[in-house]
Amino acid sequence: MHSAVLSFSGGLDSTTVLAWLICNGFKNIHCVNFQYGSKHNVYERQAADAVLQHYTSVASCKLSYEIVDLTGAFTGMESSLLLSGGEIPEGHYESANMSQTVVPARNLVFLSILAGIAWSKKSEYVAIGIHHGDHAIYPDCRPDFYNAMDTAVYLGTDKNVHVLAPFLNNNKSQIVQFGIANTVPYHLTRTCYKNQLKPCGKCGSCYERIEAFRENNIIDPVHYEEGTING
Repeated sequence: MHSAVLSFSGGLDSTTVLAWLICNGFKNIHCVNFQYGSKHNVYERQAADAVLQHYTSVASCKLSYEIVDLTGAFTGMESSLLLSGGEIPEGHYESANMSQTVVPARNLVFLSILAGIAWSKKSEYVAIGIHHGDHAIYPDCRPDFYNAMDTAVYLGTDKNVHVLAPFLNNNKSQIVQFGIANTVPYHLTRTCYKNQLKPCGKCGSCYERIEAFRENNIIDPVHYEEGTING
């Protein structure tokens, strides 16, 4: 009868973590969507709503949801991912220019808030969708950060809450493989970093996602701009 508070964007990774929690018998899952001033926040929120509506109708566990507005907390930080930043870089997700999408200490902030919510709700875990593909670019997605935060959260909540990252050592292809096997509604998710209705298929996040589906011999079910690698 485990319970968890999940950092939930409505993207591929956090949606697959939601499926993982359900598959592993978690009976209470509280999803937290952070609005922090990113270019794609509005589309992520729409995706999160759609995914949760899907799982509310099919999952046997209790799902709850809240939106936390952190827009002010990230004011003044430099990142192309934020509305205040420059253009979203295009190209392979392992390219050096993808570092422009780093939002300084984002997961440090998220996990701190999630820990407080989890402790208040008497949940044993906070869950997050960091994975191996993030390690090269995002310092707050690496194993050493995860281990340090697990310790900090555990001690900071009087040894009541742990950090759970089920795909920490998996790449995107392996995450998709798990999701396909467990009928994750990927057609409802949003991964693109750009501020536009249709996913661009050109940014590093889109590129990594499309590649992951191809490695599983499946076409990504979302509709991309025409003329892109999956358009």
